[in-house]
Amino acid sequence: MRDIVERPAAVSEAQKAQKGWHWLVELLVFVAVFVIAQFGQMLVLIPGELVMLFTNEEYTSAAAAGDMDKITEVSSQIAASDGYMILMLVSCIMMTVVVCLFCKIFQKRGIRSVGFRREHAVREYLVGAAGGFLFFSAAVLIAVLTGSLKLQGISSTFRAGILVLYLLGYFIQGMAEEVLCRGYLMVSIARRYTMTAAILANSLFFAALHLFNSGISPLALINLTLFGIFASLYFVRRGNIWGVAAFHSVWNFVQGNFYGIRVSGIDTTASVLETVSMEGKSLWNGGAFGMEGGIAATIVLAAGILILYRMKNVDAPQQWKDTKAEA
Repeated sequence: MRDIVERPAAVSEAQKAQKGWHWLVELLVFVAVFVIAQFGQMLVLIPGELVMLFTNEEYTSAAAAGDMDKITEVSSQIAASDGYMILMLVSCIMMTVVVCLFCKIFQKRGIRSVGFRREHAVREYLVGAAGGFLFFSAAVLIAVLTGSLKLQGISSTFRAGILVLYLLGYFIQGMAEEVLCRGYLMVSIARRYTMTAAILANSLFFAALHLFNSGISPLALINLTLFGIFASLYFVRRGNIWGVAAFHSVWNFVQGNFYGIRVSGIDTTASVLETVSMEGKSLWNGGAFGMEGGIAATIVLAAGILILYRMKNVDAPQQWKDTKAEA
């Protein structure tokens, strides 16, 4: 498979540290790392869940009385609460920790090869955050213009404090998924195979991670794959994890906690705006999965991929730049 984009410095650094493995080994190891990361997240989730349960008066009263129906009811209410959702987002920090430790200890890779580069980190993060807001807002605009989405104004669930906590949680969650799929998996595969193969493989695995989300559909899987390709190209072009992690975080935060739309099938109860997805327009607005399951998102992501494809890597070697110029 011919390379359609040049390799970023992160891949070159990873190659120097250790040669790439066979693709099947890479994927099996990725699954193992992902499972270990899930156990790591449980180390954060379980203590948090216990605190939420045993500080809830209804739960403790039901537990003391042995009322199993009430215990189940209260447990379900807590699991659907903003506090629990934020706890789940924060627990993703363990995914970042596990992946970075694996890369450092077993692949002998420095943290820079995962994308954590100091150069212009703050600027890259801010630009990525702005991009996430603008790109998702463009998808919303398309949905509004097609009559598939209606903005109702300020939501009755608007609470500034909760929204700040959600934003912090999404900062952690977006970074974790980018470190896992782009900083680790894509770079690992690219040590032995082409960037094209690495981009496609990690994007498909990224989409597969959402297979059991509520409201998943064939178009949603296509859009998730497109998002993976977009994020991969973003990482490749900018040469760091900061911008794409910020883009991912804000993309998720904005759709759920700004516009009040489902995030990959997950509902939220706290948002700035209230929106209504019009019935019979799910092809555009994504229906039960949220905007990521509709054509509006397809258009925006496809445009983003085209823009990034036509750009050059900020850390591209001079010989690649010369070749592109001659072409």
